[in-house]
Amino acid sequence: PAGTWLLYLPCTWSIGLAAAPGCLPDWRMLSLFGVGAVLMRGAGCTINDMWDRDYDRQVARTASRPLAAGDISTFQSLVFLGGQLSLALCVLLCLNYYSIILGAASLSLVITYPLMKRITYWPQLVLGLTFNWGALLGWSAIKGSCEWSVCLPLYFAGVMWTLVYDTIYAHQDKKDDIMIGVKSTALQFKEDTKQWLSGFSLAMLLSLCMAGLNCNQTFPYYSAVAAVGAHLSHQIYTLDIDKPEDCWKKFASNRTVGILLFIGIVLGNL
Repeated sequence: PAGTWLLYLPCTWSIGLAAAPGCLPDWRMLSLFGVGAVLMRGAGCTINDMWDRDYDRQVARTASRPLAAGDISTFQSLVFLGGQLSLALCVLLCLNYYSIILGAASLSLVITYPLMKRITYWPQLVLGLTFNWGALLGWSAIKGSCEWSVCLPLYFAGVMWTLVYDTIYAHQDKKDDIMIGVKSTALQFKEDTKQWLSGFSLAMLLSLCMAGLNCNQTFPYYSAVAAVGAHLSHQIYTLDIDKPEDCWKKFASNRTVGILLFIGIVLGNL
């Protein structure tokens, strides 16, 4: 699923940037974080569906989800969530102590994010803070701690990226959201969405440049950042916020954005 990729890719960026000059990223760590992304994305979905089961019944796109449809009970979903988090903990315990504490700190964001759409028009910002934790964790898993001059700009770039793709995603549901009283950046920005997305994209690109400068990245990296900028520009320019199928297509294409940047990081390191 697209969401699993979008959770995993910031981890790969961080692991790639933390590799020694001239070396490939640590494939064991990339694999470990891949498993972790599948488990934590799944856990996030379970938590989201538990919080939102009453809302989901009222939205055509989500009415068939197992909790909303009544196919499983809340207790069964809680047991399933316990299994997901237990396996994710096993992955986390394979890391160093610094990373274990850092990774555990993200759990509060994972649990509270689904509530944000009830109280703020900026739940996408909280999702960004949650989904890009791997930009911090990947580096610390390799190096034993965070190099903040690299990790913070990378994290901020990821948060800006999430604001782009999840605002696009939210435009799919805006009619239903208005009816049931759920908030989103799509409803906040309305017809000004493209201007906001352009601003977030620019902030992302500048932050990526800053992260690259602070860890002595080379030409292929900046070429990839330029390619990411071109991809985002095309997304925003051709986006039709009133066509749910186009919003989904643009949202899902962000996997390409993340992969482009990862390739640039690897080649830049080499």
